[in-house]
Amino acid sequence: MGSVLSAAKIRELQKNNPPLIEGLLDADQQIQPNGVDLSLYSVQAFQSGGQLGFSSAERVLPPLTAIDFEDGWVDLPQGQYLATFNEIVHLPVEVMALGRPRSSLLRMAVSVGTAVWDAGYNGRSQSLLIVYNPGGLRLAQNARLLQLVFFEIEGGTHAYDGFFQNENLTLPKQKDAA
Repeated sequence: MGSVLSAAKIRELQKNNPPLIEGLLDADQQIQPNGVDLSLYSVQAFQSGGQLGFSSAERVLPPLTAIDFEDGWVDLPQGQYLATFNEIVHLPVEVMALGRPRSSLLRMAVSVGTAVWDAGYNGRSQSLLIVYNPGGLRLAQNARLLQLVFFEIEGGTHAYDGFFQNENLTLPKQKDAA
């Protein structure tokens, strides 16, 4: 049976080349007892619907519009958004991950929808940010949104090689928060 990686094991994997998580803004704050907090790079709004069939060839992702930070903050009304994280995840073939919203978000009636981070995945991930609160949400640039929890896969598996492998590896540098 596999196990959840501890902070000590995560710090050990940070010494790999590439590290488990590249681009941590502050490892001491982001590495938690049972995972790593991922921080906000950007927020985008959905412009229309998408399409998904059985075959990946039937997938159509909806167009997105960037929402700019003003003085280092973004104000989001109730709705759904695509959040892109600062950090780049490099999962070895024997490790997979699940993401959970930070508890502070839940206390604000906000959640983060995620998929599985498959073993062998490399990339700067994106997640669904869902603002349920009718009063909306104010987010700072680099706010910690999600805790990524890592699981060792007993016996290992084969590496992810899907559509989102190596996604968002080169993004423009953020404007400094004023």
